[in-house]
Parts: sequence; C-alpha cells; structure tokens
Amino acid sequence: MDFRRAALERWLGAQLPGTRFALAPASEDASFRRYFRATLEDGRSFVVMDAPPAQEDCGPFLRVAALFARAGVHVPAVHAAAPGEGFVLLEDLGRETYLERLSASSAAGLYGAATEALVRIQAAGRAGELPEYDRALLERELRLFPDWYVARELGRALAPADSRTLEEAFGRILANNLAQPRVHVHRDYHSRNLMTCRPAPGILDFQDAVYGPVTYDLVSLLRDAYVSWEEERVLDWTVRYWETARRAGVPVDPDFGAFYRDFEWMGVQRQLKVAGIFARLAHRDGKRRYLEDIPRVLGYLLAACRRYRELGPLASLVERLGEPAAQRT
Repeated sequence: MDFRRAALERWLGAQLPGTRFALAPASEDASFRRYFRATLEDGRSFVVMDAPPAQEDCGPFLRVAALFARAGVHVPAVHAAAPGEGFVLLEDLGRETYLERLSASSAAGLYGAATEALVRIQAAGRAGELPEYDRALLERELRLFPDWYVARELGRALAPADSRTLEEAFGRILANNLAQPRVHVHRDYHSRNLMTCRPAPGILDFQDAVYGPVTYDLVSLLRDAYVSWEEERVLDWTVRYWETARRAGVPVDPDFGAFYRDFEWMGVQRQLKVAGIFARLAHRDGKRRYLEDIPRVLGYLLAACRRYRELGPLASLVERLGEPAAQRT
C-alpha cells in the first residue's frame, strides 16, 4: 500500500473540505519528490507535491517560490503547505512544457520570454538570500563525471596521467566559474522546467536555487540536455539576453566576447555535471532513459573545449574515454 499517497489524500481532503477530487500522477521527478494533479468536480485543478521529510525538505521550495514571485516571474502560487508532513498544494501551471511546444517557428518567442524572466530573477537577487554556489559545491558536481559517467557508465579506471589531465581541467574551470559575477541561479532552467501557461514561462523545480555565476542559467536554457539548436541561433539568443541583462543592471561583462567565453566555460562545468547525473540516475536509480541524452551533452562539451586551447586536453581525454574498447587498444 502507498501509505504516503493515502496520507496526502487525507491532508488534501482537509484543505478542500466538502469537495470531491480525483488524484493522478502529474510528473516524475529525478528525486524523491512526487507530484499529483488534483482535479475537482467543478473542473478546477491543483498540483500537490509529496516530498517525504526523511529525504526531502519543502523549506527551500517555499523560500525560493517567495523570492522568485517577488522578482515578478510566474512560479506556482502556494495555496497550502505542511512542511513537517512534506505536502504542498500548488497552482496548476498546465500540462505543456517548453520542450513539447518548441519548434523552429516557436523557439524565438519562447526563448525571448524565458530570457526576460531570467533577467528579472537575476536583477532582483541579492547576496545572502540563497545558499552560495561555492567552490565546494561546483567541485562536488564536477566529481560526478569521473565517479558516475567514467567509472560506472563507461566502466573505466583513469590512468594516473588521465587523472592529472582531469584535475588540471577542473582547476581551470573552477577558476573561471568562481571569477564570474554572482546572481540568483535557478540551477535547472531548461525546457522541461518551463511551462507554456500564461503568463509564460511558468517556472518549476527551483528548490535547489543558489547564489552563483551569472552565466549558469543561460547555459541551462540554451545548451539544454533535451533539445539542441544551430550554433548561430544560440549565439543570437545569447546576444539578445546579454543586451537585455545589461539594460536591467545584471552584472554581465560589458565585453560580449568575455561574456561568451564565461558562458562556454560555465557550460563545460554543467555538461560534465549533467553527464555524471544522468549516469547516476541510470545506474543508481534505474532511470536508464537519461542515458539517451548524454551524447547531446557531451557534444556541447567537446565543441566548447575544442575552441579553447586550455581545454583541449580535456576534449582529447573525453573523446578517448568514449571510444570502443577495441579502438582504444
């Protein structure tokens, strides 16, 4: 028996007294959280979060929801919350994600709205409101690549020389990331977490937000693990974001060339992290479908690394690690 679901239904019944509702899964999360859609007799619907307190804490979600709402972006309104039980009753932002709507013709409008919302989040953020995206956290994310992608997905043990190459690359990447101006960072600002409701975008999955490098969320959006675009379009959208951010007072580098370099180096950090996370989801959690997206992520990684001499050794290492065993021999 699903005891959590039974408890959630009792709690929801207390929030909606005298109203019958039907509960159905709304989405799957890459954590212990679950989401259900509650449809009422009168046609209204809500989304209910189930976050088991032993594994998840609702507090960050509620705090970030308030911060982002004050910034003027569309996050789900919180109608009721029981943090001690791990239940939250939320506004339903609909069923259609950006990923489902994106096409060659719709992309410009959708990304325009997403970058405007991102700029509002960044312009409103202040130090001390969110945890720091510090060196320890950035490095811990990088370690997911050797620990899960290399060791578990590829089944490889790094030779001493390869370990040195990886450590040197990590040091250069972290130096760049930590030197960037800092803003509020959603940390997973991509097509599966943006909804096409009105006003768009509706923004989800922000509970892990931090205060960190200004380019991070733009990388998440434009070098998305689930959908990719021609480099010329990505460059155009990046320029448009940069111009909007400058006008809004977001601390982007006034030299676009320097800003774009930071964008690419931040991307390398995120792509190493995401490859490791997807491998962990497959091997630890049995969610093997995430493996299908690793080639796209590594494609971004290799393209960026090849453009910078300092990252050339990392590109060579990643290419060699991914070769079939017979070819490596």
